Amino acid sequence: MSPLELVFTVSLVWLCYAYLGYPLLLVILAQLSRREKVEDASYEPTVTILIAAFNEADFIGETLANKLALEYPAEKVDIIVVSDESTDGTDEIVNDAAAAHPGRIRLIRQVPRRGKTSGLNLAVPEARGEILVFSDANSIYEPGALAHLVGTFADPAIGYVTGKMVYTNPDGSVTGDGCTAYMRYENQLRAGETRVGSVVGVDGGIDAVRRDLHVQMRADQLPDFVLPLRVVEQGYRVAYEPRAILRESALSSSAQEYRMRVRVTLRALWALLDLRQLMNPLRYPMFSWQLGSHKVLRYLAFIPQIAIFASNAWLAATGPLWAVLFAAQVLFYLLAGMGYLLSRAKKSFMPANLAWYFTLLNLACMHACARFLRGEKQVLWQPRTG
Repeated sequence: MSPLELVFTVSLVWLCYAYLGYPLLLVILAQLSRREKVEDASYEPTVTILIAAFNEADFIGETLANKLALEYPAEKVDIIVVSDESTDGTDEIVNDAAAAHPGRIRLIRQVPRRGKTSGLNLAVPEARGEILVFSDANSIYEPGALAHLVGTFADPAIGYVTGKMVYTNPDGSVTGDGCTAYMRYENQLRAGETRVGSVVGVDGGIDAVRRDLHVQMRADQLPDFVLPLRVVEQGYRVAYEPRAILRESALSSSAQEYRMRVRVTLRALWALLDLRQLMNPLRYPMFSWQLGSHKVLRYLAFIPQIAIFASNAWLAATGPLWAVLFAAQVLFYLLAGMGYLLSRAKKSFMPANLAWYFTLLNLACMHACARFLRGEKQVLWQPRTG
């Protein structure tokens, strides 16, 4: 085997393992696992729902009404909204809702603006609930979502729970289609990870933690990535509850999705560096494998992707098999390009959508890694623009 063939083979194995091999191993291990899910419908601890908001006047009223109507004892639920120096009337809407529902809603205003993580750090000491639930300002829960989410804590080994994100996108745009397929894939991974160990990635719009396991975080840290890792570090499991369903609109353009993916990946890379001890297989044999497979290899998947294309380009002239493989890659990226153009035209073709979304994810990871290597961090961003 020539050096180029070795590069191609190793890179292909890396890419296939990250996206196919790891999920397949999870399925096998989940079937072998004897871990039983603990269910107790009578388990109803007190809950505080925390919502960080910056200029969310268009959404916050509907979100608060949704949370107040959830199927859970009203006397056991309160809501804290942290306004990150909003200027669009968000605070007034929250205060009106608080006046209409005394004792159930509180507003905390963070000045100057310091970002979501700092806002949550400010709110947690004010929380009364035994369980802290984190919601985005535009997150709409199904009626039974809170009961299912919180009921999972009946298992004393579980310290953190994430629900199921369902993207809604009525215009059928390309990024929305890609998001939906990607979330189905991620949710299948989370179900398998719950059976064999702990979930590695959660949805910040519908997740919960035991109050006594919450830790304060730096403003630049990604709360829905760092906090679950801290819970694992404390010896508890992170679980996925598919019956706790959140409906949220997908970002409507590729540019918005790309910026969001760059931001999330950048902050996750810093989290992996901060908590690199969790990748020590001697201390965390199962979780280190999960973390490395699900996150590290995936965030760096652009490396084998580039290596496969470049090595195959050199090898294409050496034999018909290499030529066919290279032609297949070219066709894939042409299909991705078609997906991009269709997204600009607000049109849809599923194969092109998926090819473009896969390419977008890896381009965003490459961009985030470049920013990470330059030492950049991101604390603030505009909601709904990525």
